[in-house]
Amino acid sequence: MEPLRIAVIVGSTRQGRVGDDVGRWVAGIAAGRADVRPVVVDLADYDFPPRHPEQPTPEIRRFTDQVAAADGFVVVTPEYNRSFPASLKQAIDYAYDEWHAKPAGFVSYGYRSEGFHAVEQLRTVFTELHVMTVRNGVGVNLLAGEPLDSEHRRCAAHTMLDQLAWWASALKDARGRRPYVS
Repeated sequence: MEPLRIAVIVGSTRQGRVGDDVGRWVAGIAAGRADVRPVVVDLADYDFPPRHPEQPTPEIRRFTDQVAAADGFVVVTPEYNRSFPASLKQAIDYAYDEWHAKPAGFVSYGYRSEGFHAVEQLRTVFTELHVMTVRNGVGVNLLAGEPLDSEHRRCAAHTMLDQLAWWASALKDARGRRPYVS
């Protein structure tokens, strides 16, 4: 069986962010699996326009092509004021059909809440886009001083990736048998 293409979307574009480190960490764990081929999609690498244009720009098309090619997603997000960053919302909104009938898992980070409020907001958005969100995720409390690659985080990442791979495989098979109707 061909490995599932999982896009690890790094949602923060702030200078001094930790999201790129977190994204590389989870992509590294995913790369150790035989059933998954992770591709890091870092929003800081895209030159998106400041306003939503009438027609997609080449950078928007480059992003939506990554979403379309993926069998599933790991969204890496910080929590800003009990939600997720505007850069991530902007990118999510550039695609629509490309998201349909695919699963998403979450790796979130923040202070005390570990980014869980951001994930709950994202679950609502992804429901509207017909994305199946997996139950388990990974949370990082930036105040705790615990190393990112702790044993309990690795276990949480493996559990999330197990669920994500199951759903990605099932939904890929289903999309292959019958087009998704939204």
